[in-house]
Amino acid sequence: MPKVLIADDLSSSAVAVFTQAGIEVDVKTKLPADQLMAILPDYDGLAVRSATKVTAEVLAAAPKLRVIGRAGIGVDNIDVKAASAKGVVVMNTPFGNSVTTAEHSFALLISMARQIPAADASTRAGKWEKSRFMGVELLDKVLGIIGCGNIGAHVAVRAKAFGMRVLAYDPYLTAERAFALAIEKVELDQLLAAADFITLHTPMTEGTRHILNAGSIAKCKRGVRIINCARGGLIDEVALQQALASGQVAGAALDVFEVEPAKDHPLFADERVIFTPHLGASTAEAQEKVAVQVAEQMVDFLLHGAVSNAVNLPSVKADELEHLRPYLKLAEQLGQLAGQLVSGGIRTVELAFEGAAANLNTRALSNLAVCGLLSPILSDVNQVNAQQLAESRGIRLYEVRQERSEDFQSLISLTVTTEKGKSRFAGTVLGGELPRVVEVDGVHVEAELGPQMLYLRNDDRPGFIGALGQCLGQHGINIATFHLGRTGPKQVAITLLQTDQPVPATVLAEIQALPHVQRVVTLTLTAAA
Repeated sequence: MPKVLIADDLSSSAVAVFTQAGIEVDVKTKLPADQLMAILPDYDGLAVRSATKVTAEVLAAAPKLRVIGRAGIGVDNIDVKAASAKGVVVMNTPFGNSVTTAEHSFALLISMARQIPAADASTRAGKWEKSRFMGVELLDKVLGIIGCGNIGAHVAVRAKAFGMRVLAYDPYLTAERAFALAIEKVELDQLLAAADFITLHTPMTEGTRHILNAGSIAKCKRGVRIINCARGGLIDEVALQQALASGQVAGAALDVFEVEPAKDHPLFADERVIFTPHLGASTAEAQEKVAVQVAEQMVDFLLHGAVSNAVNLPSVKADELEHLRPYLKLAEQLGQLAGQLVSGGIRTVELAFEGAAANLNTRALSNLAVCGLLSPILSDVNQVNAQQLAESRGIRLYEVRQERSEDFQSLISLTVTTEKGKSRFAGTVLGGELPRVVEVDGVHVEAELGPQMLYLRNDDRPGFIGALGQCLGQHGINIATFHLGRTGPKQVAITLLQTDQPVPATVLAEIQALPHVQRVVTLTLTAAA
């Protein structure tokens, strides 16, 4: 039974989810890296929040680790690239904190507009400075949202309720979604020039780091106010300090910082800036939601292979998995078949999905096909790191979808181009349940694949099948299934047969020596799906 370590503070509900599923779980929080690395070899799963740093070094000390669950959205504390290379699935919980973070962002926006923290401090000090704290209304003001995903959308809804005009910059925001939210999708420069308030809700990537810098802040309307409850590195804090000093920025509200914990910050002395200690997700409801959600996701993966909200693997939910399972098996076995039959360095791989297969989760199918293709030459390949390993070796990957298939209701084909030529392998799923190979290296055949197979390519001549059967029989090797295909009479023929026991190398040599045999290969097919 799998074993999970909870390394950061999570709701006790997460422990209950694991134990009720029969998974052994330990809670050991605030461990130094060396102590964490010392115990990780015992665990299949690791649940964290933002405190535990899952570095490449930590991952190297965890040979059994299969999944990391992040209770929250950001995965900055996890080396996702290193995890992918080791075949470890990294999951987050992108929805559990959405409302809470949006509400905190809007609370900061209102507090900044009316200078509430400074007014509170002044009043507590016995002053009555009513004329000093002149605020601004939100009605008819322009709010610019950078990153309009789940959290940004919740902020937009609240801003519209206050009568604000909302602009959004997000390359992934569709026109239909913007229309549904009654907001305007714009380019970044348009947003900067028009916004009275700017709020950030984008992930931290190389493309978004310091998205608000000296240059972009200079493009803003003078007197703009900025809110950041996403990631500290989205704002160049030196540029923000300079813009506050010049009056280009009238105020800011920061829940996140470039360096955390922020205990000595140059902006702390500026009462125009509001600070909170990374409280965006800090409500009882949100903590409960993300803890339960990440535990449920990890249970589904560890016990059933279902993948939800993975940042380095396409999601396959439990209810989808049953329908997808025979296609997953077919995709991986096609890859394994190709990997054991093609020769020469692989240059390109094209995966085509036709008919009903075109409407499936093709990313998951592609991952398994590439995994199967590379498995004969790479012992550490799996569905998480397969495409990364292929691309690191200069293999170009292509995926094609076609709504109709000429001969089958669904068809998956894998075309591999090497320095020696091109080979095509194809398969279908009969009745939605039974994977079948229908083409091997360009020759049509219908075959059920088993764990150990024998592949022959030969000249199509009378008497060959009898000679093959006699050779196997003489050595006590029983044939379980037997499938034939050919390009035409007296042309090239192939044989795919499943045996009840492995075929020794001495017998393979005898088969290779039979008349008309071009090639004989033993195949091992161990599809995990």
